[in-house]
Amino acid sequence: MMKHLQPYTLLLLFILCFSCKKQDQKDQPKDDQQQSKSRSLNSIPTITEFDTLINPNAPDRITRKIRKDKEGNLLMASFTDVMLYDGISFSKLPKSEGIESFDAFDALEDSKGNIWIASTHYGVFRYDGKNFLHLTTDDGLAHNRTMDIHEDKAGNIWFGTEGGASRYDGKSFQNFTTKEGLPHNDVSTIIEDKTGKLWFGTRGGVSIYDGENFVNFTNKEGIPLLNGSEQLWRYDSKSFVNVRSIIEDRKGNIWLGGSDGLWKYDGSTFTNFTQQFVGYINEDSKGSIWLSHTINKSNKWGLSRYKEDSLLIDPTANPILISEGMLFGISEDKEGVIWIGTVDGILSYDGKTVNHFRDKEIEE
Repeated sequence: MMKHLQPYTLLLLFILCFSCKKQDQKDQPKDDQQQSKSRSLNSIPTITEFDTLINPNAPDRITRKIRKDKEGNLLMASFTDVMLYDGISFSKLPKSEGIESFDAFDALEDSKGNIWIASTHYGVFRYDGKNFLHLTTDDGLAHNRTMDIHEDKAGNIWFGTEGGASRYDGKSFQNFTTKEGLPHNDVSTIIEDKTGKLWFGTRGGVSIYDGENFVNFTNKEGIPLLNGSEQLWRYDSKSFVNVRSIIEDRKGNIWLGGSDGLWKYDGSTFTNFTQQFVGYINEDSKGSIWLSHTINKSNKWGLSRYKEDSLLIDPTANPILISEGMLFGISEDKEGVIWIGTVDGILSYDGKTVNHFRDKEIEE
């Protein structure tokens, strides 16, 4: 029957079929994922050489997380020590008696002015400006390997540990594990969104806690869920595995970074931006999203930025720098300078130049 159709009729049918196919693709979140694969995070020249600046007490060990204190100064968890940067110079927090190294993974100033330190071996420390409180599994902490600290709106201090999430109310711990509903006991990151719900990023998926129940975004079939029952869309069995970083931006979007790349959740839909491994995410004062990530088919790492205006139209990553070693936490100081943790200290980026800070010259 097709052989009797006129050429212009065949052409019209082709255009209609092609248009329908494009519309179907547009309506499927999974096709956003396929489109994002073609977006390269290292498609333009980037900075590969850094100037070295000598500054006493600057971190020179692996620096995983960088946070702001209440004054806008930077707290840097740099393994042996925790450093404070006030915009001019670095200073070291004193150490608890008998501790030569904090083995620090994270540091946070709470609403009372205490500084909490998460250690990879020694549990957690609290410094009130004069004295230290050292808490371990002997005090009820879920595990002595701790990776993340969060203070909730009620003033409780949460710790992401290798044995679950621990909540400290100032007197005792309450622990949350897979028995309570977490998808995995290795908790890498914890945040609280604007609605008061807590988000947990683990090696086995993402979970939301409303104060009573945990809702996991993936089940055994890899189907992200909302409110425990509503199917958002099907991805695969590795969706949201090994989530290292979660942030909420100023618009209320949730950003997830980990083994399955960078994702944004707007409250109803997931959008994938890249499938390269993403270590850390940060939103700057201009609304741009920064991320540290692997570079395809290499052992190198990159720092990239999605400018706010591109997020509204056609999200395009602007690669900033490439590093031979891993890149970790990202933060912005009071002057708008971006700071990045590395395996041997920290980098700063002022929009033009990347500086590598060191405590002293490297001995040959």
